[in-house]
Amino acid sequence: MSIRIIVKDPDPVLREVAKEVTKFNPNLLKLVNDMAETMYDAEGVGLAAPQIGISKRVIVVDVGDENGLIAMVNPVIVEQEGEQLGPEGCLSIPNLNGDVLRADRIVVTGQDVNGESFTVEAQGYFARAFQHEVDHLNGILFTDLAESIYDISERARKGGE
Repeated sequence: MSIRIIVKDPDPVLREVAKEVTKFNPNLLKLVNDMAETMYDAEGVGLAAPQIGISKRVIVVDVGDENGLIAMVNPVIVEQEGEQLGPEGCLSIPNLNGDVLRADRIVVTGQDVNGESFTVEAQGYFARAFQHEVDHLNGILFTDLAESIYDISERARKGGE
């Protein structure tokens, strides 16, 4: 496993619609393992392949709950209900957070690294993380959706004075 470099906005790969994965092989497993290691090293809760410069429909999510690490290939949100407004940040947009309106509950279908289909039902923060990562696969950043955006490095400096 390797820690990959996280690309930052405005890198053009972050604005591409990622390509569907059709080959389920050891290279895909290595990509998923590298993505997980990169996400944990950066202290994130999710990472999409475009964030490490690879335009493929692959995400990893781990919000630190009982679900643990979930890697999903070709994820599609098939159900959503309710609303939640809450803060989001992004490893590709350091020092900024924003308040984003998301569905409160979602159902996501996709494949594992072997090409087997599976479904995840997510609610609250877990659902927010999935929606954020799936947006990355469609070239959408949280800053495109945020009702407000704030510089967290500036807030930290003011709070420390």
